[in-house]
Amino acid sequence: MNEVLRVGVIGVGYLGRFHARIYNDMPGVELVGVIDTDHETANRVAGKYDTRAYYDPMALLDEVDVVSVVVPTSLHRQVAVPYLEKGIHMLLEKPVASTLEDAGIIVEAARKHGATLQIGHLERFNAGVMALADRVTEPRFIEAHRLGPFVERATDVDVVTDLMIHDIDIVLSLVGEKLASISATGTPVLTDHVDIANARLEFTNGAVANVTASRVSSRKFRRIRVFGRNSYRAINFVDQQLEVAYPGDIPDGQNFPEIVYESHSITPSQPLDAELKHFIEVVRDGVNPLVSGEDGMEALRVAMQVTDIIKAGSGTQ
Repeated sequence: MNEVLRVGVIGVGYLGRFHARIYNDMPGVELVGVIDTDHETANRVAGKYDTRAYYDPMALLDEVDVVSVVVPTSLHRQVAVPYLEKGIHMLLEKPVASTLEDAGIIVEAARKHGATLQIGHLERFNAGVMALADRVTEPRFIEAHRLGPFVERATDVDVVTDLMIHDIDIVLSLVGEKLASISATGTPVLTDHVDIANARLEFTNGAVANVTASRVSSRKFRRIRVFGRNSYRAINFVDQQLEVAYPGDIPDGQNFPEIVYESHSITPSQPLDAELKHFIEVVRDGVNPLVSGEDGMEALRVAMQVTDIIKAGSGTQ
């Protein structure tokens, strides 16, 4: 596929407008239009990038080869399925849907009609996470923290769906095995939903992950630590430092090797630029995206199990 790809963005609020900017600057791509039910927003973004503004989510069905869908999660099925049924390739922001039933319908529509479906789990394209994923083999224990101050954004959902789902997706991709059990606890603090939560994920191969998310912390702290066979690796999301520890040589006269400690600076990059570049590349090459519809559905499934356990107060499932 060498021709110019016709691209549209549905939903150009806070995040969608960045999709429009990136596509507009991307070679081999024509931003043919943007859609938003807020006429002023659609007109402003379209004017900035010299493209057309539309207000009906279905307006680009016959105009594009590729689309980004950046609308509220509750509208994902309603907006995504008609485009997928036309074979239009799609970057669908996370989470894939608000229910597993809707997620299944979306994923099946993409499969049945031969459309590439990539789910916007942006953290998979964080330079530090990608460096970590390239170096991790046989993880045995993973500890992830995603903590931040309270902001009035996405407070209509709990912290598991809002924040923890990022690390659930990363953990599932690193371990690559089926889950055996989940334990979880959490509580509301400022909203009517759970604002701080912890989940313990145990896998069939014995690997364990401990994942914590909070949107009521005094400062931002994001870190993943991975303990594997003969190795330890950790990434600090804020300063993009990769820490490594592993056994070195055994000194003369000693029984155990010295531990080698290293710290590597990861060259930062813009995850959304990397994500959309990858999306366009997989569309052109006809290969599977890094975060498939099935990946997004599994992350949603686990996140919903965590939420259900917390709500039930049973502590395990």
